[in-house]
Amino acid sequence: MSITGAMFTGVSGLLNNGEAMNVIGNNISNVNTIGFKYGRTLFSDMLSANIGNDSQVGRGVQMQKVENIFGSSSYENTENVTDLGIQGNSFFALKPPTTAAPVAAQNAALLSRAGAFHVDKTLTMVNPDGYQVLDTAGNPIQFSNTGAAPATDFAKIVKIEPNGLITYLAQDGITTNYYNASGGVGVATTPANAATVQRLAVVSAADVTGLEKAGGSLYTPTASSGVSAAAFSLAGNQPNGTSEKILSNSLEQSNVDMASQFVKMIITQRAYSANSKTITTADEMTQEILSLKR
Repeated sequence: MSITGAMFTGVSGLLNNGEAMNVIGNNISNVNTIGFKYGRTLFSDMLSANIGNDSQVGRGVQMQKVENIFGSSSYENTENVTDLGIQGNSFFALKPPTTAAPVAAQNAALLSRAGAFHVDKTLTMVNPDGYQVLDTAGNPIQFSNTGAAPATDFAKIVKIEPNGLITYLAQDGITTNYYNASGGVGVATTPANAATVQRLAVVSAADVTGLEKAGGSLYTPTASSGVSAAAFSLAGNQPNGTSEKILSNSLEQSNVDMASQFVKMIITQRAYSANSKTITTADEMTQEILSLKR
């Protein structure tokens, strides 16, 4: 390999290890972010150059991918019934601000593992950034308060079951009803009604590494993620009840492990320093050659 080639190889190492340090720094900064999933950098070598005698010399490194790792996290117990976590691999579905309701397909929704929800002044369930949480019909979960029906007008959510069924207390302070449909009047809490009302929706992805971060603990489905293009449905978008459940009064924590991230930071920093040394050494060799020429 030429001295110039050694420099460019070192530069590729500097640039890509610098990007890796950015990824590690982002992981560490989000150690307390609800529902955050850390990223890791995957490197690959660049096309090698043939130098004769069936020999090849590498031309450096390139960043292959920043992969999001959806490993398990711990859960924090809270006093808010609308703080939700998911036991399983699915995601909460939220409506993009520019998309009309109902959201036409599951892969058109924004996905999140961060379930810090509340009911806003329009009686709609939203996340801290105001994104509306979807039900199993693809509509925002919105309650009704006509001001004239104390037994059905919404007062507050009192229970969210593992299958996504939502129970709220009416304005009379006594009656409980099931959320039925977006903006609609609730229905009595009977077994027959429980089987037919809309619920809080969850969406699954066949390949979670295909999801793209959209900021705010949100993910955008891509073609490679395998999120279904089918419409939302009561049968297809509720937890299966065995390996998957909604946990009320719980928030999923970040899956960042500080110790492992600091170890990766040290290794990346040393790789960066080593590549810097490569460039310095190649420069010194160049200076020696120029001195000989004189």
